[in-house]
Amino acid sequence: HVQLVESGGGSVQAGGSLRLSCAASGYSYFRFWMGWFRQAPGLEREGVAAIYTGGGDAYYADSVKGRFSMSEDNAKNTVYLQMDSLKPEDTAMYYCAADPDVSRGFWFRPDQYADWGQGTQVTVS
Repeated sequence: HVQLVESGGGSVQAGGSLRLSCAASGYSYFRFWMGWFRQAPGLEREGVAAIYTGGGDAYYADSVKGRFSMSEDNAKNTVYLQMDSLKPEDTAMYYCAADPDVSRGFWFRPDQYADWGQGTQVTVS
């Protein structure tokens, strides 16, 4: 049974920073994709960043490039999303997702991921 647990959300003023964490457990794969998605009220869920664990490159949505950084700690099966220079439009519920088989060119599509966390709220004012 795969479990993804996010933490680190909260409220921050514009220009501030937050770091989200997502701990994965129950995966039998050595390497797999992990992604961060967000969904604001009334909008579709969108891909923010993704990484192929075990040293793969990270991918980012254009809207967060240069401000967000995704990293991993393999020993803890945990990925992080460092969010700097936050803007009010970054306000959303942020979700962690995982899947062993994601098409690299479609990392940003929610339908590529089978497993999801419960979400953590990020509010920027």
